[in-house]
Amino acid sequence: MNLPVLKAADFASDQDVRWCPGCGDYSILAQMKKVLPELGFPREKTVFISGIGCSSRFPYYMNTYGMHSIHGRAPTFATGLKSTRPELMVWVITGDGDALSIGGNHFIHCLRRNLDVNIVLFNNRIYGLTKGQYSPTSVEGQITKSTPMGAIDHPLSPLSVALAAEATFVARSIDAHVKHLGETLKAAAAHKGTSLVEVYQNCNVFNDGAMAYAQERKQRADNIVELEHGKPLIFGAKGEKGIRLTGNHLEVVNTEDVPSDDLLIHDAHDPNPAIQMMLARMRYPEMPEPIGVLRCVEGVATYNDQINEQVTTAKAKKGEGDLMALFNSGDTWQVA
Repeated sequence: MNLPVLKAADFASDQDVRWCPGCGDYSILAQMKKVLPELGFPREKTVFISGIGCSSRFPYYMNTYGMHSIHGRAPTFATGLKSTRPELMVWVITGDGDALSIGGNHFIHCLRRNLDVNIVLFNNRIYGLTKGQYSPTSVEGQITKSTPMGAIDHPLSPLSVALAAEATFVARSIDAHVKHLGETLKAAAAHKGTSLVEVYQNCNVFNDGAMAYAQERKQRADNIVELEHGKPLIFGAKGEKGIRLTGNHLEVVNTEDVPSDDLLIHDAHDPNPAIQMMLARMRYPEMPEPIGVLRCVEGVATYNDQINEQVTTAKAKKGEGDLMALFNSGDTWQVA
């Protein structure tokens, strides 16, 4: 029997998309709908789970199963679902506030456990749904409704947090760089374990142009470096600049002034995240910012596989179990 070939339109729900006109979320949604048919995964086994925020409307717009959960707890819902239904492909959709503020604890532990889910983190460096307060990724000095004299917090780097938790797949892309975004989402989906894709996403209402240096085509070449495993770090409109490791720090050099083997060769598969962390810490305007896959380490046991192996072992040794017997075992007492 020939199975129907799905198209992007098959993954679009009948719901009106309610984001502000011009929002970068539209681009991410479009690329997700384009990528999913290429994965060949059934819609009825695909699930999107979100928390709270502008990004968290995402499950409504996908013609798949989905859950709009509670603030910051999407990784918790995903853990329960993937552990009990390991055959499902689970995506967690979150934002810089949802994941890194109230949800920071859940986010970190999902990464360190290596649960086999895909996390897409929309980063616009602002709270959009609540109308323009500063977020954990807002830059120092940023004027917002909640920081009228400028933000004094040091911004969090989602990539640095993920690498510190030793996540097995860490990547960044950009809403306006649609081809790159699609390829990055496909790479994340192919990874067994937790994949994190941070997406620079423009909020054209409350933080317009915050990442124009990386999003606008005319600026992008000089301000970002596209990572490819096994290739040197070269950037610039004509490839005239490169990144070199000197001692314990990275520096920008002119490619004409140094031998080609002086340039840093990207190793996404190195289990030691030290160099990957150095890449994650490159920030505009002092350095170009990396996009692409910083880290992809395969062969690490997943949380869902391990917990199900324990369940199987326990059943083999002790049988299926009796819930009421468990309730009445061990230290029990009666309340008069």
